[in-house]
Amino acid sequence: MGPKTQRVYETIRSWIEGGRFPAGEKLPSERALSTELDIGRTALRQVLARLVSEHFIKAYDRSSYRILGGEAPAPSEGVPWKIHGSRPVYENPWVSLDLVDVEPPGVERFEHHVVRLFRVAVTAVLDDQDRVLMLWRYRFVPQQWGWELPGGIVDAGEDVAATAARETEEETGWRPGSVKHVVSYQPMIGMVDSPHEIFVAHGAEKVGEPTDAEEAGEVAWIPLDDIPRLMSEGKLMGSGTLVALLHILASRSRGAL
Repeated sequence: MGPKTQRVYETIRSWIEGGRFPAGEKLPSERALSTELDIGRTALRQVLARLVSEHFIKAYDRSSYRILGGEAPAPSEGVPWKIHGSRPVYENPWVSLDLVDVEPPGVERFEHHVVRLFRVAVTAVLDDQDRVLMLWRYRFVPQQWGWELPGGIVDAGEDVAATAARETEEETGWRPGSVKHVVSYQPMIGMVDSPHEIFVAHGAEKVGEPTDAEEAGEVAWIPLDDIPRLMSEGKLMGSGTLVALLHILASRSRGAL
């Protein structure tokens, strides 16, 4: 960089670090920056490219940039474990247990237990009163009563969004509006393969009583303002419920719901 481009680089960086443009805000257009800083567009783009590479800004669309706040770059991927084979230990229609022959980089091969479960869809249905549709249930494994979101196993060949809507209706008697996928995750990634898909829906129609007698519990619309308290009291059960509700609370705080 020449003296002028270095000056412009330091000026824009000082604006970012000094808070003139907070994280998430767009930078002025290239034309506006070029005029204000008395620099040609070609030289300005060199400055912006450097700020992108240093993770102060991110390019969006054509000649548009947003402030990142200097986030560190994502770490590069290392060498994955080698998988030499797998043998079943136990299997039934609901769960399987395998011993997988693995070799981490620089470590002697060993057999790793892996529990495999079905893909699950969980749905948070919101109404126009800032409430979420939930079930009060007893779970015998932890021997605990608590609130959960409706959800269940994705049938073979079934669309995951269709599962989310179907399970909600079967378990609550409410048919949700259009469901939107918001996140996929694994709750116990070290040893258990259990893919979870989280959906959010706005609005629902009461179509009857729950049809899944095994899963049915007390159905209620819970105010979102009560969720932090229920969470702190340990009355929210299941990782799918927690992940979905945390997503909603975070989106709500940003005004993104």
